[in-house]
Amino acid sequence: MTPKILTTLQTYDRETFRADVFAGISVAMVALPLSLAIAIASGAAPAQGLVTAIVAGFLISLLGGSRVQIGGPTGAFIVVVYGVIAEHGYDGLVLATFMAGILLLIGGVLRAGRLMRLVPEPVTNGFTIGIAVIIATSQVKDLLGLAIADVPAEFIGKVEALWSVRDSLNPAALGIGIATMILIVAFRRAAPRLPGLIVAVALTSGAVALMALSVDTIHSRFGDLPGALPRPHLPEVSLARMVDLLPSAIVIAFLAGIESLLSAIVADRMIQGHHRPNAELLAQGAANIGSSLFGGLPATGAIARTATNVRAGGRTPVAGLVHAVTILVVLLLAAPLAGYLAMPALAGLLILTAWNMSEPHRWKGYLKERRSDQFLLVLTFVLTVVADLTIAIGVGVAVGLALRLHRRDVPPSDWDVPKR
Repeated sequence: MTPKILTTLQTYDRETFRADVFAGISVAMVALPLSLAIAIASGAAPAQGLVTAIVAGFLISLLGGSRVQIGGPTGAFIVVVYGVIAEHGYDGLVLATFMAGILLLIGGVLRAGRLMRLVPEPVTNGFTIGIAVIIATSQVKDLLGLAIADVPAEFIGKVEALWSVRDSLNPAALGIGIATMILIVAFRRAAPRLPGLIVAVALTSGAVALMALSVDTIHSRFGDLPGALPRPHLPEVSLARMVDLLPSAIVIAFLAGIESLLSAIVADRMIQGHHRPNAELLAQGAANIGSSLFGGLPATGAIARTATNVRAGGRTPVAGLVHAVTILVVLLLAAPLAGYLAMPALAGLLILTAWNMSEPHRWKGYLKERRSDQFLLVLTFVLTVVADLTIAIGVGVAVGLALRLHRRDVPPSDWDVPKR
C-alpha cells in the first residue's frame, strides 16, 4: 500500500521533472473547463469543481498507487451529486462525500482493491452509458439556450419539460455550442498532445464577449468566482443525518473505487506499468475526505485526464501534483477570466465528454457478447436512466452474481424435505 510517488522519486531526475511539469500544466488546462462544467451540471457552484480538482487531485497523486493517475471531479458523479443536492442540500453532499472517503479508507485497509474487479463488466458498461445519456440530456438546456428556470431531475420529466420550451431556442447559444464541439474534435485530431479543450472553450467564449451575444456566461449566472480556496471545516454531523445519507455515501464510494481502478488499469496498459489497488483506494478515501473538508465534490481518478497526462509525457505522480498546483494558481490569479466562459461552450464540452464516456467504439463488441451479458448491460442502463443509479447498481450486481453462479457447474441439492 506504499504510494507510487515514494517509489518513483528514488530514480527521479531533471529530465523526468521537465516532462512531468509540461504534462501537469497541459492536463490542468484540460481539467480547468471540465471541472467547472461538471460542477455546474451537478447543481453545485462552479468554484466547487476547481476546489475538488485542486485538493482531491493533489491528494490522489500524492498518495495513490498509480504512476500517472490524475484525479478530480468526473462526469460519473454528476447524476449522484445532483440527486443528493436536490434531496439533502449541498451540506448533505459534503457529509456524504466525507462518509464515502471513510468507507474508501476502510476498503483500502481491508485490501478490498482487488474485490472491485469482481463487479460484472456489463454492469459497469451499463451504468456508464446510462450516466452518459443523463449528462447529455442535462446539457440540452444550455446548448440550445432554452428559457426554462428549473429542469426536473427525473429523465422523462426532463425531456418533456425541455420539449415544452422548444420555441425559446437561442440560435446564438446553439452556434457557440456546436462551434465549441467542432473545435474540440479538430484540436484533438490535429494536436492531441495540446490542451485543445481550454483553447476551444476560450475561443468561442471570447467570441461571445467580443460580439456581445445574448448568451449566458458563468459570471452572468453565478457571479464572480472566488479568488482563493475556502477555509477547511468539518461538515455538520449527526447520527440521524449519517444514517439518512449512508446509501448515497456507499454509491459515491463504489463509483470512486470502480472508476479509479478502471482508470489505473487503462493507465497501466498505456505505460506498461502496474498500479497498487489498495494504495489507490486509500488515496481516494483521503482525497474525498480532503475535498469535503474544503466544501468540494466527490472525486476519483479520471480516465480522460489520466490518458491526456500520459500522452503529454507524464511519467510520475509529480505531474498530478503540478496539475493541481497549476489550477490553484489560475484560481488565485485569473479567477475573473473564468467568468467569461460561455455556458453553451461548457455544455458542448460536456456533451462530447458524455459521448466519449459511452465508448461508442465498443458498442459493436457488445452485440457479440453472450445474451445474459447483453441483458445485464441493458437492464443496468435502463434502470440508471429511468430509475436511480443506486437501484441500477444494486440490481445489476445482484443479477450479475446470480448469472455467474448459474454458469457454474453446481450440482443439484441433495437436501431432504423436512418433516413437519
